Amino acid sequence: MTGSNIIDLNPEMLAAAAESKAWPFEEAKKIIARYKGKDFPETVLFETGYGPSGLPHIGTFGEVARTTMVRHAFRVLTQDKVKTKLLCFSDDMDGMRKIPDNVPDRAALEPYLHMPLTAVPNPFGGDYASFADHNNAMLCRFLDTFGFDYEFASATQYYKAGRFDEVLLRAAERYDEIMGVMLPTLGPERQATYSPFLPISPRTGRVLYVPMINVDAKAGTITFDDEGTETTLPVTGGHVKLQWKPDFGMRWAALGVDFEMFGKDHQTNAAIYDRICNILGGRAPEHFVYELFLDEEGQKISKSKGNGLTIDEWLTYAPTESLGLYMYQRPRQAKKLYFDVIPKAVDEYYAFLGAYPRQDWKERLGNPVWHMHDGNPPAIDLPVPFALLLNLVSASNAHDKSVLWGFISRHAPGVTPKTHPELDRLTGYAIRYFDDFVKPTKVFRAADDVEREALGKLSEALGALPQGADGEAIQNAALNVARKIERYQDHSKQSPEGGPGVSVAFFQMIYQVLIGQERGPRFGSFAALYGIAETRALIERALAGQLAA
Repeated sequence: MTGSNIIDLNPEMLAAAAESKAWPFEEAKKIIARYKGKDFPETVLFETGYGPSGLPHIGTFGEVARTTMVRHAFRVLTQDKVKTKLLCFSDDMDGMRKIPDNVPDRAALEPYLHMPLTAVPNPFGGDYASFADHNNAMLCRFLDTFGFDYEFASATQYYKAGRFDEVLLRAAERYDEIMGVMLPTLGPERQATYSPFLPISPRTGRVLYVPMINVDAKAGTITFDDEGTETTLPVTGGHVKLQWKPDFGMRWAALGVDFEMFGKDHQTNAAIYDRICNILGGRAPEHFVYELFLDEEGQKISKSKGNGLTIDEWLTYAPTESLGLYMYQRPRQAKKLYFDVIPKAVDEYYAFLGAYPRQDWKERLGNPVWHMHDGNPPAIDLPVPFALLLNLVSASNAHDKSVLWGFISRHAPGVTPKTHPELDRLTGYAIRYFDDFVKPTKVFRAADDVEREALGKLSEALGALPQGADGEAIQNAALNVARKIERYQDHSKQSPEGGPGVSVAFFQMIYQVLIGQERGPRFGSFAALYGIAETRALIERALAGQLAA
């Protein structure tokens, strides 16, 4: 996912792209319509915003990933004839309004409250000069490892280098117009003290939220009370920054941003950003509003709280591609982001990847992997799904990959870590995920009399199968056992012989008693991979009371 690779612009694909309803194409078409009847600028600018008040979380990454997908769709629709750039902008001149919960020594940061984040010492150690520098580096490190093509921008550097000076002087000239937009959005008390300009105190270094005594548009200065001292500062050169809502619009006007997406929590403010951008002589960019990520309790993920998953946590248990898929899917729908979603995301990614070669261009452009891999998904053969690996780890108590590979190579002759490096990578993830999240929650239960009889008959049926029986044969043998047991008959279904079908309760019982989990993959596939003899031995251990405490 680089956003800068060479694109295959074959006619069939281009025709399908023009008709595609995939959301990245829909957003890219808005940018094209923006310039209908006139020339594109030299560079179409895509921007993402980042607040480095805490460690980067997956939502931050998601914004860059999704914007990259829109950028790639735009390049396809314009046949790559228009230069594009993705700017990842960090609002690191913002004052530290509160101390994040997840820093090592919160007390050490108390003297730096309300100072720009680039002036707050780095609490994490290492070579980074400030809190913001550390957090910015964390973000860039991950974006680099994922292969994004982007340019990083620091608000502190842009303000101090004068990149915003022209528009800041215009903000001083049009101060009353900006206030006319902002004041109606505020309560009476806030209205009395509000100013879009936030001076950086020459005395304390703090970002000051104070009313203006005077705004001199000709001189390009503001005058304010700095704790009893009347002070005048130029609005240029990094002496002053803007409040965050006007800052959005100012940045768009100064940089000529064409596209920016943001979370639903910004939706009510979007009109304010747009109006201020227009007041300052710019044209508001095209927007895409996405739903927020939630933690396991349904609370919004927060950088300062450190709830939800971090980027590093996800990548401890799954490949980056699974994370990219999670970002692509249903961006306008709120999604919980916690450890339980990882296995499903992994298997869905490889399922989409496996389907891609069989699809026509219309289907391919609706397949997430096309957007995740800039139109060039890799060809990967994955003979064992991730969920099945997890259950294999659970049943075998494997602590290293060699144990798993013993089962895999026997089940699929010729499949080795060398021939299938992607599968080898997943075996490591499966062991880590099982050890940290599945093993601590495993609860085996003893079988009752009906279940004991069912498991005994299942073992007999497995023993009667020919050597090397595949997953389908094993599954059918298990179904034939269940159909004869009244508890597991489902009369809303019909067996091939015309009798009742099998209730899911049968397979739930198998996993609860044999593996200590509520659910698992298809039993036939599991038993084929684990081995018929090993599965029968597991049943014997359960019936002997060796599994349930």
